[in-house]
Amino acid sequence: MAKQDEGQIGVVAALVRSTFLVNAVYAESAREYGLTSQQGQLLCVLMARSYGMSDLGAVLGLAKSSLTGLVDRTERNGLVQRRPDPQDSRAVRIALTRKGSKVAEEFYVETCRRVENLMAGLSGADRDTLAGLLGSVVEDNKVPVVFLESGGGAGLEHER
Repeated sequence: MAKQDEGQIGVVAALVRSTFLVNAVYAESAREYGLTSQQGQLLCVLMARSYGMSDLGAVLGLAKSSLTGLVDRTERNGLVQRRPDPQDSRAVRIALTRKGSKVAEEFYVETCRRVENLMAGLSGADRDTLAGLLGSVVEDNKVPVVFLESGGGAGLEHER
């Protein structure tokens, strides 16, 4: 393996290492709310709207059996609920409960704060550049929206 200049890492290593860093922050935040990382992801995805099981599985990248188990466990904790799908009587939609909405909002705000703190050493211009570059990578690869933009303004729909 080629040795890199001290202080300089390549783009692949930087992306992979930053993924580990963000995942660690996310997992720590989830634990403090009594959640697994996957439950935290589920709650954050459902902040925007309810989902049918197949769409939810696609967004979270989970197989049907894994998603069913995740929803079952999160439902037992009173954070999500299954509701009939108004367009398909055979299907259900997964939505946050009142308790789930509260936990999701608190978890989301705290997780955003922690991730923001990771960039405390960057100037505003550098943060804007980083956001632009990463945004391009995400858009070019058609990554689904799984985490709302921090800073407010996002209309959150919660079914009860």
